[in-house]
Amino acid sequence: MASRFALLEQFIQEKLADTHLPALSIALVERGETVYARGFGFRDSERGLPATPRTLYGIGSVTKSFTCLAIMQLQEQGKLRVDDPVERYLPLEVRPHGRPITLHHFMTHSSGLPALAYAEAVIRHAAGAADTYLPMASYDDMLTFVNGATDWVHAQPGERWFYLNEGYILLGAVIERVSGQSYTDYVEEHLLRPLGMARTFFDKARVDADPDVAVPYVVTKDKTQVPSRYLYGRLTSDGGLISNVEDMSRYLRMYLTGGRAAGSRLLGEPSFTTMLTGYVDLPPEVYPAEQRRPVGRYGYGLSVYPDFYGHTLIGHGGSVLVSTAHLAFVPDRAVGVVVLANGSGYPMAHFAGFALAVLLGEDPWALPGVREERALERLTGRYETYRGTYGATVKRAGDFLLLEIKNRLFEQTVPLVPIALGADRARFFTLTLGRRLDVEFAARDGDVDLIYERYKMRRVGSV
Repeated sequence: MASRFALLEQFIQEKLADTHLPALSIALVERGETVYARGFGFRDSERGLPATPRTLYGIGSVTKSFTCLAIMQLQEQGKLRVDDPVERYLPLEVRPHGRPITLHHFMTHSSGLPALAYAEAVIRHAAGAADTYLPMASYDDMLTFVNGATDWVHAQPGERWFYLNEGYILLGAVIERVSGQSYTDYVEEHLLRPLGMARTFFDKARVDADPDVAVPYVVTKDKTQVPSRYLYGRLTSDGGLISNVEDMSRYLRMYLTGGRAAGSRLLGEPSFTTMLTGYVDLPPEVYPAEQRRPVGRYGYGLSVYPDFYGHTLIGHGGSVLVSTAHLAFVPDRAVGVVVLANGSGYPMAHFAGFALAVLLGEDPWALPGVREERALERLTGRYETYRGTYGATVKRAGDFLLLEIKNRLFEQTVPLVPIALGADRARFFTLTLGRRLDVEFAARDGDVDLIYERYKMRRVGSV
């Protein structure tokens, strides 16, 4: 009898093979129990060591929810309020349109500052992918960096969502200021220990001493796996935690039991509800343009999506290039998933959504993103006109298709932008000579036809 999770296992293995991601670990929680946990691939490719549910990976921006939990605890203790201006605690000089930035604004990525890309610069420099170097060794360094961006403001505070790692670094500084502890000590004492997360760390020494650690890899554009390193001390309250799916399952269960851990509450019910409330619209992710609408809202270190197979989905992803992560849960069905990998190149959210669909008894292939990806893949191939008089090759390039026409003397590459992707018919558009050109694919009786300009082509082979 096939396992309940056989389809998920096949999906994961197929995507790891396609993208050359070295390893992935996943755990699924249902009604308070871990019902599935497994590692796939190599945590260390060179030494041939397999991934396990205990393998340590960087969780990236999933750390942000820990930061917000700490802020909410400190509010319950009367040491701060989320509506307090950040400048009450730190010498922050940026005032978008004359208004102070509050802790709430940083927690919801709605300060009015667009991403200043400090983390992108630090991560890419460490991986050897870029030359920009930023010496961000302290909160004072970050304040200097952010205070220089006054003329970079783009919106009123609270008006628009702009993902801002820098804001979360400064939230860590506020936690230190009001608690009297370092950020890492506070999180360990008040969050990790009560949750029983004994193998979740910020510091290099404890990670290096652990026997089951994933080597962080840069998966290059030609799919080569290049060993890299974690950025201890450079990423902290915005994305510095190292963990494993066993520990993260404990964290997940806390969300599915209303903030409880080991028989006690980490957070009072009103604060917990506040944390899981969406405050700022996330950018639209739907095409065509006339259907564009916000897909969800951002809360405190978590995103809230109102329509996941008819349920509310809450979660957050994380990426530090050499490791990626996703945490997601459906509160009204008490199910959740955590996915960790030692590289990047495929959305962890797709793995998480696929797993949750399986838990809910839904069709995982109907998941947005996975559905579109599958539809695009079905259209790739070599196409020819009547009797092979003319031809083109269609390849996938992310969320687009590329139509290539080549001969001995010239070549042309045409990007195809999706409009609608149906099971039997798909429509795209491109731009040529200053005009829009519609492109159509039609599937019938195992054949796929392509209508491009004056030509009708039929698929004759794969690429």
